Amino acid sequence: MTKSTEPKHTNRLAQEKSPYLLQHAHNPVDWYPWSPEAFEKAKAENKPIFLSIGYSTCHWCHVMERESFEDPQVAALLNETFVNIKVDREERPDIDSLYMTVCQMLTGRGGWPLTIIMTPDKQPFFAATYIPRSSRFGRSGMLEIIPRIREMWENQQDHLLRVTKELRSALSSSSDEAPGEELGEETLHTTFDCLSSSFDEEQGGFSYAPKFPRPHNLTFLLRYWHSTKDKRALHMVETTLQAMRNGGLFDHVGFGFHRYSTDPKWLLPHFEKMLYDQALLVIAYAEAFQATRKKVYKETTEEILTYVLRDLKEPAGGFYSAEDADSEGVEGKFYVWSEQEIRKALSQEDANLFIKVFNITEEGNFVEEATRHRTGTNIPHLVKPLTETAIALELPEKELGKRLERIRLKLYAIREKRIHPHKDDKILTDWNGLMIAALAKAGRILNEPKYIDAAKQTVKFILTKLRDHAGRLHHRYREGEAAIPAFLDDYAFLIWGLIELYETTFDPQFLKTAFTLNEELIEHFWDSESGGFYFVADDAEELLVRKKEVYDGAIPSGNSVAMLNLQRLSRITGNPDFEAKAARIGQVFSGTVSQAPLGFTQLMIAVDFAAGPSHEIVITGDPDSKDTREIIDALRSKFLPRKVVILRPINGEAREIEHLSPFIKDYGELDGKTTVYVCVDQQCNLPTTDISEMLELLR
Repeated sequence: MTKSTEPKHTNRLAQEKSPYLLQHAHNPVDWYPWSPEAFEKAKAENKPIFLSIGYSTCHWCHVMERESFEDPQVAALLNETFVNIKVDREERPDIDSLYMTVCQMLTGRGGWPLTIIMTPDKQPFFAATYIPRSSRFGRSGMLEIIPRIREMWENQQDHLLRVTKELRSALSSSSDEAPGEELGEETLHTTFDCLSSSFDEEQGGFSYAPKFPRPHNLTFLLRYWHSTKDKRALHMVETTLQAMRNGGLFDHVGFGFHRYSTDPKWLLPHFEKMLYDQALLVIAYAEAFQATRKKVYKETTEEILTYVLRDLKEPAGGFYSAEDADSEGVEGKFYVWSEQEIRKALSQEDANLFIKVFNITEEGNFVEEATRHRTGTNIPHLVKPLTETAIALELPEKELGKRLERIRLKLYAIREKRIHPHKDDKILTDWNGLMIAALAKAGRILNEPKYIDAAKQTVKFILTKLRDHAGRLHHRYREGEAAIPAFLDDYAFLIWGLIELYETTFDPQFLKTAFTLNEELIEHFWDSESGGFYFVADDAEELLVRKKEVYDGAIPSGNSVAMLNLQRLSRITGNPDFEAKAARIGQVFSGTVSQAPLGFTQLMIAVDFAAGPSHEIVITGDPDSKDTREIIDALRSKFLPRKVVILRPINGEAREIEHLSPFIKDYGELDGKTTVYVCVDQQCNLPTTDISEMLELLR
């Protein structure tokens, strides 16, 4: 690096692996990572700590950096007053979750960037989200807040310590735990009623604005429809899936979904793309295709995975975390188009077609969030499905689809020449676990080997790169380094992926690994007194409180996923202890869940499985034979969400699965044909070799 390009400032974050921390490595702020060194310095100098939490693709984190953390005057105040610590919330969700709870207690809201000011022993007394450089519109700025806090620390420290004591007490009692009666069918009906009453009849989704995808709302509703035959449940799913796919939330040129919509029509997205959103939406669209056989859901599943495998896949098999909303310091710049750009890029005929179909206008539809002004650029979106558009244009739908795909590829090639948004290339075990589950499920439902191969490759990557010599998982991998002991979500989501991959490939090794990880999870995270899983292991870094969480937000909670995992593993092994633990998870949180079930729809999927009817299906036969293949294909063509499937090969390979599922040892073939054993709610029917009879038993 030449002298003219050397950064003026470099702090300790330059030694870190996190892309978010590295973004701040050349701020004039004297940043520390979360480390003993930072807390020791604060104690030695009797300084409070300024804790800033964010993530690398966070738009408002970038704004606060440009306004304040790169400003010499603000940086000088921060360095004089505090010991300053930066945390990547995606690397340390334990720290983020704890202090986000503090922020919600103190301010009634939360978000990122998250700003916490606390004592040298980690006791918080001030919280905020984004803070401007200077006061405006009634919001205090950094230049006013910092001197005020310094004065309080120097002259009113006793008062601040009383605040920290009260907050500590409130934190200790803020757990999601509220034990009650076992959750059952009544709670499922209440959850459906809550979703129904909050449903947007015109635009889909379950709020006005902003609108988040929340795929677990939809996968719960699919199960509710399947068990009750209530057509409204399926209507809510389909309306939402189609509205999201048609709107600007979906990237119609490069595929994949943006983070959320800032408006009620799914038009104006917050442009960042997260791996976990893609994974969870793949599951929702693939299941919707399985349930309805409508090709739009199959196509959307394939398009999401085209984006993920093209843009987020690490060559050795893991998946990167996210892509930024901003490029060249402007949110959405990479994704939007002016009418003039479209006309320049395409022939007149193609331009007219694209402009008409994707609603491109001269004045533009992209309204900048900060200024609320139109930018003269457009977010391509559909107002109605292509089927209706084809009729209006008097074109065969197949021909319209081919023409639009040819146009899309031209625009994509042009867009690729633009400056790309930043890519957060760290690899997280939990988010990769979700993607393994998504790829395995999509591969199974769509009968697509490349998705299954990608899932296998990711499992190999995680088990090779993110597991230590003792078998314990790590949370994050980047540039050859695995770090940070795994959290509940890492174990729960990876186990979920392994179970899905077993049911897709019937390779017992995936099931064996799931059992091993489940044993580690119980040993280090299970609360043997009350039930439920803690978010951090029993030997993890000690924070103010050891939390249990069950809220299903943008990402499902580890407890919700683990509850279903335990039930499925129990049915596969015949081990009732797993099912008992699953029931205890439901009971330990039932009071909280019953008050507002809308926030726990992934947990409701586990409750739905428990409520049944559920099925255990054992297939005995030659895995490569035609009749075995036909039985498996028939099963996969139906939406049967409350089931486990075990394949018992008739050759010597049966020993592996029999070791994991001892009860299947005597399940043989009838008349030398592939045979199916169907049990309903743990009551077994007579075996059959007939596909129609099998499906009737499952109806």
